[in-house]
Amino acid sequence: MQTEARVGVVVEGGQRALNTGHGGVAVEGGVRTLAQSLPQKQPKPLHQQSQIGTVSQLLAGGVAGALSKTCTAPLARLTILFQVQGMHSDVATLRKASIWREASRIAGEEGFRAFWKGNLVTIAHRLPYSSVNFYAYEHYKKFLQTMPGLENHRENLSTDLCVHFVGGGLAGITAASVTYPLDLVRTRLAAQTNVMYYKGIWQTLQTISRDEGLFGLYKGLGATLLGVGPSIAISFSVYETLRASWQSHRPNDSTVLVSLACGSLSGIASSTATFPLDLVRRRKQLEGAGGRARVYTTGLFGTFKQIFRTEGLRGLYRGILPEYYKVVPGVGICFMTYETLKMLLADVSAGL
Repeated sequence: MQTEARVGVVVEGGQRALNTGHGGVAVEGGVRTLAQSLPQKQPKPLHQQSQIGTVSQLLAGGVAGALSKTCTAPLARLTILFQVQGMHSDVATLRKASIWREASRIAGEEGFRAFWKGNLVTIAHRLPYSSVNFYAYEHYKKFLQTMPGLENHRENLSTDLCVHFVGGGLAGITAASVTYPLDLVRTRLAAQTNVMYYKGIWQTLQTISRDEGLFGLYKGLGATLLGVGPSIAISFSVYETLRASWQSHRPNDSTVLVSLACGSLSGIASSTATFPLDLVRRRKQLEGAGGRARVYTTGLFGTFKQIFRTEGLRGLYRGILPEYYKVVPGVGICFMTYETLKMLLADVSAGL
C-alpha cells in the first residue's frame, strides 16, 4: 500500500488542503494530522512473537536448560543425596540429616568442586533434553490448536490451559524418552560420595551395560515418564497462564522479569505436585548401583508402599526443601533465558 505523507491545512468554505506534492486530498471541517493519516501498526499477538527457525529454537532451549542446571547444580546434588538416603540409612541417621550438615560434609570430605560433581553429564543431558522439550512443546501446542473443536476457541482460558497442559506433558515424555540413559548416568555420578565406582560418562554407560544389561540404562524409566509428564505439563501450563495474565494487566513490564517470576512459580507448583514420583525415580535409578544389593524388589507402586511404610509420608518428600531452593531460581532462569534467546535470535534472523 502506498502511503502518502500529507499535512492538511483546511480552510472552511471548501478550500483544498496544501499537499507535499505526492497527491493532495480535500478535507473539510478540521485538521487531519500526520499520525492519523498513517496506518497504525498493531502489536503482534503473543503467540506470533519471536518466531525463529528450528536450529535457533533448539539452540535457545538447550542453552537455557544447561545454564539453569549449572547455576543450581549444588542444590540439585543435595536434593539427590537426600532423596536416596532412605535406601541404605537407618532411622537415627535420617533424623540427623539437614541441608547445612550435608553441605558441610561435602565441602569438608570432597571439596568445594564436589558440589558440581556430575555437572558435565548434567549439561550433556540437559542440552538435548531442553532442546527437545521446548521444541516439542511449541509443535505439540501448534498441533493441538489446529485440532477440530479447538481452533475456534483459542481465546478461551480453559482451552488454552488444556492445550498448554497436554502439550507440555507430551513434550516432557518425548524429551525424557530420548535422553533417558544420560539422566540415569547423571544420577549415578551425583549420588556417589566417598567410593568412586563410576568415573565418567562413557565409563558409566559401559559399566551399567556390563553389570546390568542394556535395559539397565532404562532402569526407572516408568517412574520417570509417570513423573515428568505431569511435571512438565504443570510447569508449562502454569507458566503460560501466569505470563498471559501478567502481560494483559501490565503489558509494559520487562519480558525478562515476567519470565523469571512466572517460571519460578511454575517450578514450585510442578515440584510440589510430582516430587514423590521424582524421589521414587531416583531410587529406582540407583538400584544395584556399585554392585549393591537391590532394596526394592517390587514395581513402582510397591516401591511407593515400601517407602511410605518404612519412612512415612515425610519419606516421600525427603529433599523437598533443597528442591524448592533449586527450582525457584532454576526454572525461572530456564524460561527467562529461553525467552530472551528467542527474541535475540529472532532479531538476528530478521536482520539477515
